[in-house]
Amino acid sequence: MEELIIKLREFAEKRDWNKFHSPKNLIMALTGEVGELNEIYQWLDTESSKLKNLSEKDIEKSKEELADIFLYTLRIADKLNIDLIEESKKKIEINNQKYPVEVSKGNAVKYNRRDE
Repeated sequence: MEELIIKLREFAEKRDWNKFHSPKNLIMALTGEVGELNEIYQWLDTESSKLKNLSEKDIEKSKEELADIFLYTLRIADKLNIDLIEESKKKIEINNQKYPVEVSKGNAVKYNRRDE
């Protein structure tokens, strides 16, 4: 992960893009990339969106867009000095508390402990 972050920093520095890479601008670019990924799946039904039913073209486009999303996410985290690995571990634990297995297993309904 650190190697990618360094490569992204160097990429931006060599092009003098840091002046454009504010968190706000990077987040806006990230949402654009999410939109591009969304376009691939927007009109597919659930079954058509599964890997076994996707065209090679859609799989390749998905790889490209997911890579863009990942790289923008890394760049934003770097700009905000956020350790994504550590914060992801924390978020998994929060979700474990928020969605206990006994309530959430096989259930897609969002559960809120305050509703008890």
